Amino acid sequence: MAELWFYHLERSELERALPPLLEKCLQRGWRALVRGASPERLAHLDDAIWTFRDDSFVPHARDGDPKRNPVWLTTDGGNPNDAQALFLIDGAEPGDLSPFERACLMFDGRDEHATQMARSRWKEAKAAGLAASYWRETESGRWEKQA
Repeated sequence: MAELWFYHLERSELERALPPLLEKCLQRGWRALVRGASPERLAHLDDAIWTFRDDSFVPHARDGDPKRNPVWLTTDGGNPNDAQALFLIDGAEPGDLSPFERACLMFDGRDEHATQMARSRWKEAKAAGLAASYWRETESGRWEKQA
């Protein structure tokens, strides 16, 4: 059963916070799936992942063959690139988490609707018996486990 980690963005924008987490997945030998709610947002995120840091390379795509891409950006369900990690952004529906080792729900703490949705999903995860962790962004931009 997948672990569910909640990432509470308070200082950084998703475009700055997500790429380093994707890098960590790749360093671990994992594939990652980023599931968003809109193709337009994924197009913007696609550009941000290519340019977030000069000395970084996060191979990813949102079209073509998902099996050939260690990071896949999509609005669809399932696990088309056989990822171990699922990143849920912008309120995307989690769907079946069983194919993943870890699911990461990233939400903007400056957005009340996103915060309420994350709280609701936290309660659902706990009620379902999922192992859930809550990570909060520190002032230095690092992640600190809170629960």
